[in-house]
Amino acid sequence: MGDPKRPKKKWIEGKPMKLWNKQLLMEELQLVGEYGLRNKRELWLAKSILIRIKRRAREMLALPAEERRKVEAPFKEKLYKMGFIPDPDVPLDYILGLDVRAILERRLQTLVYRKGLARSIHEARQLIVHRHIAINGRVVNAPGLLVPRDLEDKITYAPTSPLYKRLASGEPVFGPGQPAPLQVQLGLLKAETSAQSSSE
Repeated sequence: MGDPKRPKKKWIEGKPMKLWNKQLLMEELQLVGEYGLRNKRELWLAKSILIRIKRRAREMLALPAEERRKVEAPFKEKLYKMGFIPDPDVPLDYILGLDVRAILERRLQTLVYRKGLARSIHEARQLIVHRHIAINGRVVNAPGLLVPRDLEDKITYAPTSPLYKRLASGEPVFGPGQPAPLQVQLGLLKAETSAQSSSE
């Protein structure tokens, strides 16, 4: 019998080569706190996605004009559907100037907080992990899920969650004296309306 195999650590492309950089450490610490990330590994994963996007954009800039036109439009359309860029007609230079915040803003945890379903970015992560959040009626427990633009308006409380039942019955979602924000009520109303129309 040989020694048992140990799992090898997976290299993350967004991991900095020089870890002990004071300015970089402070910037990463600020992003981890601002977006409620569990550790820097989640931040590095977002950076790796951004690196691949920028690499693809640089490759397109090196292509001849005719070849670039064939691949540029589908590439920008995909980024627009994912919510990374505001408009599919932006130039490639705009894509090269994207920051890691463009990726972090599309995480489910961030969108749950932005929509007012949670009182803080950390509570948003807790609600997702505890299966209180659903997308288009399907429960999702991955805070780092990158939500496409067409599913952003379908984020709401899960029908099996006590928070959903409290909101449906008109009770305060977050306890006495803390009514649900208006965007939460509107999101629940939209979800119920779409469910009724689909059943008909």
